[in-house]
Parts: sequence; structure tokens; C-alpha cells
Amino acid sequence: MGNQITARIVNGFVTPEQDGIAAHGGNPAAVVVDADGLSDEQMLDIAAKVGLSETAFVSKSDTEGFRLDFFTPNRRIAHCGHATIATFSFLAETGRLTDGETSKETVDGPRKIIVKEGAAFMEQLAPKYERPEAWADRGVTGQDVLNSLGISSPDISDGGAPILVNTGNSFIVVGVKSGDVLAQIKPDQTAINQISEQLDLIGYYVFTTDAAATSANATTRMFAPRYAIEEESATGMAAGPLACLLHDVLGVEETRIVIEQGQYMAPPSPSIIDVQLQVQGSKITGLMAGGYGKVMREIVVDYSS
Repeated sequence: MGNQITARIVNGFVTPEQDGIAAHGGNPAAVVVDADGLSDEQMLDIAAKVGLSETAFVSKSDTEGFRLDFFTPNRRIAHCGHATIATFSFLAETGRLTDGETSKETVDGPRKIIVKEGAAFMEQLAPKYERPEAWADRGVTGQDVLNSLGISSPDISDGGAPILVNTGNSFIVVGVKSGDVLAQIKPDQTAINQISEQLDLIGYYVFTTDAAATSANATTRMFAPRYAIEEESATGMAAGPLACLLHDVLGVEETRIVIEQGQYMAPPSPSIIDVQLQVQGSKITGLMAGGYGKVMREIVVDYSS
């Protein structure tokens, strides 16, 4: 006989409330608290039935503030930005934690979390970069990446050539010249999935710094078919790599970088990701990426014993 569990649907990285306009947009994640005792198979079953891009399972930790396990509809993922923000926003709203520093235990090790005035920020690692010449032994070229997006070299911005960036998860980051190019991308999901398998990626993060397209440092689109995500509206674990690239390659001097995502989805779901780089000298040593969450509703899910 099956079991039932309650999942809270929380939008992570919502556009914060200001000037009397309520918080809106963001990326929905499911949050399941008191998940102690659930097996990997049960968590995957629940995530598949919820059907959102990520579900976070919260349980007790012997070493950190909480243990978080993340699942997409088809597999485990080590970290998830919007689901982390959704989780800690919900925990704060329901009184399970207060403002200050805590941490999450994951399958990839512990990460620091800071909760401040309703916003949650998560730790990511110092960036590692791989340019296309390093991919040759895995059968992928920069042109393959462009082909999978349906764009060509003239569409690429200065310093925006495809590059693999990892701050805990690996993404291909690509810069395009304008919002028009970003809007017109027609991703070949099969090709992106294949390249993601070959390079062990979460997916692609495509951005523009075109001032006509955004008032943030960049506006973005994210594709991750390998994890059953054709496109999503907020990806904190991709915004970290992009912020590092903007600083290290494109010369953005600020250590606080604001990333917009979701504006070019259909329908749009604008999201704001706030990245705060930790820099010693000229070297990024780590970062905190965060934003606001908004609890939307709860659902009851049947899952296998």
C-alpha cells in the first residue's frame, strides 16, 4: 500500500516586493520537510510525481544545520540554487530557523547558508574554468555548442565564447550580443543533452549584458534537458558561474552582481539572483548566491512504500 507526504511549493528567487508591488515571478520548487527515512528511490518517486524541476528533501543532520537532498524528475542532483532558497525561506517563515548563519549537508559536502531579513544566501566554491580546447578528448567543440543553440559566431558577444565554469556544478556559459539574440534562441534539446552527457554538465547558461535588455548585470536563459529541464526561470547554481565569468573575463569590478533570469521564457517568470563574490586581491575565493522565496501552496503526494 502507498504512503502520502506533503510538499510545499515555494517560488525561489522571486522579484522582491517593492514600491507596493507584491513579490512575483521566481522558480517553483517543492520542499518536503521531515524527510528522514525516505530512500533515494522514494525521493525520486516523489520528485517525479511533483513534476517540478527540483524537489528538496529536508532531514536532520549530525554535522550541519539541516541535510538537503535534491532530485529532479529523473535523477539526483548535488545542489540546486532555487530549491535551496525556497527551502530556507520556508524554514525561516515557519520558525524552524532565525536570521543568521546555518548550513546544509549535501552529497557533495557541506555549504554555508545565511538568512537575512527574509532572503537566503548559499555558499558556492571558487570557480574553475575549462575552455573548448580542453574538451577535445570528450568530442565536443565550441561550434557544437553554438549549433545546439541555433546561433553562430556573429551572435556572440566579446568575451562570450562558450566556456565551462564550475562553482560546485558544471555549466557551459555563453554570452550573446543582445536581448533579441537571446529571445530568438531555439535550443536543440537532444544535442544539448548529448553534450551535457559528454561534459558532465547540468546544462547551459546563456546571457547578455545588453543594457537595452536588462537593468541587471546580465539577463539569462538556462537549458538542462539532461535533468529533464528544458528551460527554467531561476538557477542559482548557474548564476554563480556567470557572476565569476563577468568578474574574471569581462572585467566587471563590482563584487555584488545581480542576475536576471526567466524574462525570455514563455510565459515570462522574471527572477532575480543576487551574487556576492568573495575576492582576495584579484582572485575569487568563493561566493554567496541568494534571493527571496515565496510560499505558494501545498500538495499531497502518494509515493511507493
